[in-house]
Amino acid sequence: MPIHVADSSTTAESLSEVSDEYLIFYSSVVDGQMWCPDCLAVEELVKDIFSSADAPSALIVYTGDRPTWKSPSNIFRSGPFGVQCVPTIVKVQNGKEVGRLIDQGEIIPGLANFVHS
Repeated sequence: MPIHVADSSTTAESLSEVSDEYLIFYSSVVDGQMWCPDCLAVEELVKDIFSSADAPSALIVYTGDRPTWKSPSNIFRSGPFGVQCVPTIVKVQNGKEVGRLIDQGEIIPGLANFVHS
C-alpha cells in the first residue's frame, strides 16, 4: 500500500528528505480517532485515492493532540512546509512543495484531480 505513517522521530526538516510524493498532515489520534473533525471528514477519501494500485506514495504525518497542534511552536508550523491547518496535503517533488490542498473544503472536491493530474 502506498500510504506510510511517519514515526515519532520525524521532524519538519526531515520531511523534505522523504521519498513519498505526498505529505498528508492530520491531527493525531486521541482516544481511538483523530480529534479534528475535518481530518475525519477526509480520511476515507484519502484512503481510497492513495490505496489504488496506481496511486502515488503518501506519508501521513500526525501533528499532535489539540493543545500541541494549536501551539504556535508546533514543529510542523515552521520548517519547509509551514502547515497552518489540518488536514493539509502537500505534493512534493525533489524535496520541494509543488502544490497544496488545505482543509476539507479544498480536499474533498479537489483531491482526485490533484493526485491524478
